[in-house]
Amino acid sequence: MRRTTGTEETEDLLRKNAPQVLGALVRRYGHFDLAEDSVQEALLAAAEQWPEKGVPDNPRGWLIKVASRRLTDLLRSEEARRRREETAATLTPRDAFTAPPPGESRAPSEDDTLTLLFLCCHPDLAPAAQIALTLRAVGGLTTAEIARAHLVPEATMAQRVSRAKQRIKGVPFRQPGPADRDQRLAVVLQVLYLIFNEGYTATSGSALHRSDLAREAIRLTRAVRRLLPRDGAVTGLLALMLLTDARSAARTGPHGELIPLDEQDRTRWDRETIREGAALVEEALSQGPAGAYQLQAAIAALHDEADVAEDTDWPQILALYDLLVRLAPEPMAELGRAVAVAMVHGPEAGLVEVAKLEDQLAGHHRLDAVRAHLLERAGDREGARAAYQQAAQRTLSVPEARYLQTRAARLA
Repeated sequence: MRRTTGTEETEDLLRKNAPQVLGALVRRYGHFDLAEDSVQEALLAAAEQWPEKGVPDNPRGWLIKVASRRLTDLLRSEEARRRREETAATLTPRDAFTAPPPGESRAPSEDDTLTLLFLCCHPDLAPAAQIALTLRAVGGLTTAEIARAHLVPEATMAQRVSRAKQRIKGVPFRQPGPADRDQRLAVVLQVLYLIFNEGYTATSGSALHRSDLAREAIRLTRAVRRLLPRDGAVTGLLALMLLTDARSAARTGPHGELIPLDEQDRTRWDRETIREGAALVEEALSQGPAGAYQLQAAIAALHDEADVAEDTDWPQILALYDLLVRLAPEPMAELGRAVAVAMVHGPEAGLVEVAKLEDQLAGHHRLDAVRAHLLERAGDREGARAAYQQAAQRTLSVPEARYLQTRAARLA
C-alpha cells in the first residue's frame, strides 16, 4: 500500500534512508564508487516518483532494489563481464518489498551510518573532499545541492566527489579497529562541525545562514549519537550545535542584515532547543573528562541562559575558555577568550590578548572585527573605524561585510 507525501517529507525520508541503502550495497557488492552512483540514481528516481505515485510500504527496500538493478548494469559493463555477471546474479536481492536480500537476515542497520561516516572521513582525503563525500554519501544530497551550498560550479564539485571516491576505492567497508577508532571518530566529528559552521555562518556569498547545511549536520550528529550514546565528545558536539542553532532566527534582520549576539531579540531564540542542548551539556560533562566540544557547549549554554545580554555570566565563560585553550589551543578559541577577557577585565586587557594572535590570524577578518569592537568600547573611534573597514574588505560574506561597513560608518 502506498501513501502520498509532500516534496519536503520525501526529501527527509530519502536522506534518512540514503546511508543504509548505500551501506547495504557496499557491504554486498563492494565497489563503493559504483554503488554510490547507483544509490544517487535511485534517490533521484524516488524524488521524481514518490510525490506523484506515493511512498512504497518499504521505502528502503524500494531504494535497494532500484539501486541494485542499476549497480548490476554497471558491473555488467566492466571488463570481466562474465565473472561479474555471475557474481551479480548470485547477489541480486529478491523482491525487497517482501524479504531481506540473500545472505542478509536483517534490514540494513543504523550501524552502516557510522561505517559510512568513517569511510567518507578517511584520513587520506582532504577536508574539503571529506565534507563533500559525507554530504553526498551519508547526507543524501545531490552533487548540485552540495555545489550550491559551497558556491562552486556543479562540475567542480562533481570532480571533487569523483576524486574522493577514487581515492578510497578498495578501502574495506568496515569500521576501524580499536587502535585508530578514536582518531577516526575525531575526524568524523570535526567534519560534522565544519559542515555545521559553514551552514550557521557561511564563509562567503550573499546569505549569512545556510539552514539546510546546519540541519544536515545536526541530523548526522544525532545519528552518530544514537550509535555512540555514551561518548562525551559526540554528546557535547550535538549540544553545541543545538545551543548555537537555537539563536538562528534572531541573527538577521528583516533585510538579511547581521545582528550581533548582544543586540539580538532573545525572545526569538528557540527555548525548546536550548533546553534540549542544556540537558545534553550536563550529560556530556558526566561522560568522562571534558573535551573541547563539551567546553564549547558549556560556553554556549551560558550565553543562551541569559535573558538579556547584561546577565551573561562572563567570569564563568572566561574560566571555561581558560580550560579550553589549555586543552585544545586553537586561534579561534583564543580569540573568543580575548573577548571574554575584555568583558571581565576591560577592553584594554582584551586588546592585549588580541595582539598576541597577530601572527596566527594574520589577514583574518574576525581578528580585525574583534579588534574593532574592543577599540570602540575603549573609546578609540578612529582606530575602531579603520579596523571595521579592514575587516569588511577581508570577509567574503556579503552580510558580514555590510554589517562591518555599517559599524564603520557610525563612527565616521
